[in-house]
Amino acid sequence: MSRGIKEWIQQVTDRALDLLDLKSEGILLDDLITHCHALLSRRGEATGLALAGSVVSSWQALDRADHLNFFRRLIDEFGPDRDRLEHAIEEYQDLLDESSIMNLHQAAEANRQELFRRINSAPNGLQTLILMREELRKLLGDYPELKPIDQDFVHLFTSWFNKGFLELERINWQTSAAVLEKLIQYESVHEIRGWDDLRRRLAEDRLCFAYFHPVIPDEPLIFVEVALVQGMADAIAPLLETPPVAPVNADTAVFYSINNCQPGLTGVSFGNLLIKQVVSVLRAEHPNLNNFVTLSPIPGLRRWLESEGQMFLDQFEASGDKQELKPIVAQYLTDGNGPKMNDPVARFHLENGATLERINAEADLSARGFEQSFGFMVNYRYELDLIVSNHEQLMESGQIATSREVQQLLKKKVDLS
Repeated sequence: MSRGIKEWIQQVTDRALDLLDLKSEGILLDDLITHCHALLSRRGEATGLALAGSVVSSWQALDRADHLNFFRRLIDEFGPDRDRLEHAIEEYQDLLDESSIMNLHQAAEANRQELFRRINSAPNGLQTLILMREELRKLLGDYPELKPIDQDFVHLFTSWFNKGFLELERINWQTSAAVLEKLIQYESVHEIRGWDDLRRRLAEDRLCFAYFHPVIPDEPLIFVEVALVQGMADAIAPLLETPPVAPVNADTAVFYSINNCQPGLTGVSFGNLLIKQVVSVLRAEHPNLNNFVTLSPIPGLRRWLESEGQMFLDQFEASGDKQELKPIVAQYLTDGNGPKMNDPVARFHLENGATLERINAEADLSARGFEQSFGFMVNYRYELDLIVSNHEQLMESGQIATSREVQQLLKKKVDLS
């Protein structure tokens, strides 16, 4: 946005707030709520844009201790219009036609959603809403009555961040420093230890792809790191530490790190779209690639073992041969189906149609890898011809797609009772 437009918005904001007598020495919760009501009531485009900017500024200046009370007032003061809703219900019961159904649908919508749409029109409005939901999610565990606000956010974000708006970009050493710094900041699977480490991950045999939204072009939403290698990787260290080589003989693309960058967009799925689109790009650019797999962590393994009893935890900690523990890991990864799966990473890949291909012992020897999963990692294979059928059989019958190797491990079922 140009400086002239920003200055004009600020001038209109000041005039609007003078008119409404909303200025104060400090930003208080009552000021922010007043701004929100004013934003919903105004119809003029210029004044509305200015008020949306004032809501953004007020939220950014609001003390974190006031977030809970702000969300409570969104519940109390920005829900559905009760009188309008009751009238729409009566109209639907009398007419039972398409028009009355539409009126009922519109009347049932909380005024919060229109408030969020108008905030979205302001400079930095979308990013502010994402941060707002991030703060909301921190409170939901203790204050479940705020859940309707979260549902409003998910409803709107699912529309605003659909595939048609997302832009896939390859990240390389020529990408802006601002974005590269955020890769270092947002990498949560395998820490990037400075610029030299990042340069290695962006070499010609190590690729990175990210989704961006045009409204916030310098903020990656999610990114995936890919290694082009020969054969299916069974450990993370060689992918991170070996010197670069030209990928002319590579036959396998290994997705070894997938990072959601915006906690406020949790529940808005990008990962399945990203992986499938990157596979398409890689197949076009590297025709020799015929295997597309992940090398994935198992973040919930230790917690699961702790819940199953000290005996199994002791067994994992004391074992000198982790290979013999693979049947237990296989059982953990396949216990339950769909949303009931133990492991969130397994749930993500298997629901997206991947096959549970191989379990690797001593694959991540970092302190974090041992703390989470005693060094175990997993390969999930993406076979484009099987993705749809794998997904459907999982969702319809709970059957998890597994390789023969994993099937043999599952035959060695361990009694965890």
